Amino acid sequence: MAWRSQLSRNLKELRILFCQKSPSSAPARSFVENNYKDLKTLNPKLPILIRECSGIEPQMWARYDMGVERGIRLEGLSEPQILKALEDLAKAGASTKA
Repeated sequence: MAWRSQLSRNLKELRILFCQKSPSSAPARSFVENNYKDLKTLNPKLPILIRECSGIEPQMWARYDMGVERGIRLEGLSEPQILKALEDLAKAGASTKA
């Protein structure tokens, strides 16, 4: 999982949005609880924003160079699938630099 340490090279900002209580947001909450510390340790200068809002659909947004943003809906995804979605966002950022 070397890509995890490369997030700050490919992303300018990562935002994760979810509801504090809804069952559809449970995997996103679990993902944040289990991965935030490691991601932040590996990418100390990358802004990783966690936004909780009652009733919101879980989603993840990545901001790249030039203000380009890409979002993924997380509803129905398991924690490993959310990690894969983050990897895909990071790889998309790497391809925009080529």
